[in-house]
Amino acid sequence: MDKTKKELQNEYKEREIIGGVYVIKNLRSGKLLLEAAADLRGSRNRFEFSQKTGSCVNLKLQKDWAEQGGKNFVLEVLEELKKGEEQTPAEFRAEIDLLKDLWREKLAGAGMY
Repeated sequence: MDKTKKELQNEYKEREIIGGVYVIKNLRSGKLLLEAAADLRGSRNRFEFSQKTGSCVNLKLQKDWAEQGGKNFVLEVLEELKKGEEQTPAEFRAEIDLLKDLWREKLAGAGMY
């Protein structure tokens, strides 16, 4: 049975939202690009699409990506954060940004882009 447009919209609104912090790692050099997103699934999808199409996912990586190819990069999730039911998008984003700052401190000294 096909779902109605309204049912699909409700499912979308009620889906579990997972954000968090991740790195894109250059497997050759070991350099890391620290990123945060309110939608980790979307970020992973964009990264995988970039690998398949040969397009660069981030301008900071562009030179190495063009020279080495997307197959030499991986996306690794460092920490996930589930959006609370009562949490506004702005509150959720602020929490993710704080989490990114904490990871920036943890990774201080690592080769970063």
